[in-house]
Amino acid sequence: MESSLIKCPNCGKTNRIPAVASGHPRCANCHHDLPWIVAAGDDDFKLIAEKSPVPALIDFWAEWCGPCRMVSPVLDQLAAEKAGRIKLVKVDVDHAPGLSSEFAVQAIPTLMV
Repeated sequence: MESSLIKCPNCGKTNRIPAVASGHPRCANCHHDLPWIVAAGDDDFKLIAEKSPVPALIDFWAEWCGPCRMVSPVLDQLAAEKAGRIKLVKVDVDHAPGLSSEFAVQAIPTLMV
């Protein structure tokens, strides 16, 4: 489970955001809500997505998938617009075959809430 680096849309400061937290992320500098975008795999999905304090939007994707690359910036923008209210969880189907099977993902990109 890794943290991610997110640039604050309000002040521009880069913040390290944990994959799991009891609340939602805020900028350490200006305290503005930050977009919460994290990667999850077979081992940490339940902790990252299912136990999230805010609704989680799950994006099943793959690096080689053209449509996935087209929808990714839109999802990132949505996460920024809904900062503090949603968590965008990205699941790479090539690295998380168990989740793909569990959720019966047959085509990508697949989005779930």
